[in-house]
Amino acid sequence: MLLFMFLIGVFLLSLLLTGIIRLLALRRQILDVPQSRSAHSVPTPVGGGLSVVLLLFAVSSVGVYMEYLSIETYLALYGAFLVAVLGLLDDLLELRVSIRVSLQILAAAWSLYWRGDVAPINMVGWQLQQPVILGVLALFALVWLLNLYNFMDGTDGIAGTELVFVATMATLLTMDSADYEIILIASTLAAAAAGFLVWNWAPAKIFMGDVGSGFSGFVLGLLALLSMAAGVMSVWTWLVLLGVFVTDATLTLLRRAAEGKRWYEGHSSHAYQHLARRYKSHAKVTITLLMVNLLWLTPLAYWTTVAEELGLLICLLALTPLAFAAHRLGAGIEPATEQANR
Repeated sequence: MLLFMFLIGVFLLSLLLTGIIRLLALRRQILDVPQSRSAHSVPTPVGGGLSVVLLLFAVSSVGVYMEYLSIETYLALYGAFLVAVLGLLDDLLELRVSIRVSLQILAAAWSLYWRGDVAPINMVGWQLQQPVILGVLALFALVWLLNLYNFMDGTDGIAGTELVFVATMATLLTMDSADYEIILIASTLAAAAAGFLVWNWAPAKIFMGDVGSGFSGFVLGLLALLSMAAGVMSVWTWLVLLGVFVTDATLTLLRRAAEGKRWYEGHSSHAYQHLARRYKSHAKVTITLLMVNLLWLTPLAYWTTVAEELGLLICLLALTPLAFAAHRLGAGIEPATEQANR
């Protein structure tokens, strides 16, 4: 009951705070102005994800004071807050890619320093447990996740819905372990994202912005490391939960890289963006994502927690049809309108 009341409070605060941020963005003309590749047609306030950032910062600060969070975990979260500041500056100033990536790596290294060793990864009868290799993989994963989430924040409601889903599942899958750190962070993310989503659902009245998207991906990566260390979720559980985002973003990047395109340049060639043009609806794309998550990925993610030794195989089972679907939808292939504008 106490947790439920807490979540309602975070949701309402997020709802209010996002509305305030929207008004400030309109007053200061902090707007995403439509371009030829944009999915929206009118200038829209940006930076709504700041509400999620501020609420997690507030809750985690109280949490460490009340000893629900360790000081190490609290300091590790500051890597995510650095990513949020970086994203906010990028929303306002459009930072150079070299600066962004360098600071992202620094933030990931900071968080990993405070989190300590990365838990071994079970790979069907064999464990990857070399600390150096695991550390390098974790660094890469954090940077990739924050950029992946940024790439996938391109239609109304999709990034917020994914954050609500993944954070809620992390909360539920951790409940039996009574790991208060994971429950506190994940449940706060879910409730804050739900409050933001009210404003971001199609047609969006405010966008998440880099301040929220990069932060969301990074914090989910930190939650993955925490849950792996606690032994309640594996890397395969997280890959399954993030399956739609992982397959779409990865295939799109690989195809664009193979064609010699710059991975960091803006485009509208993700599978979900092709689907939005086909549906002529952002809401239908987001609902499709949610149905795939609930009906396909949720039971498989749970399976990875009860049959950890089969995690890799379950993950391949979960992601293979998603990769095939993304390929069929044209992940990485520029739409005709973009090709014509070159």
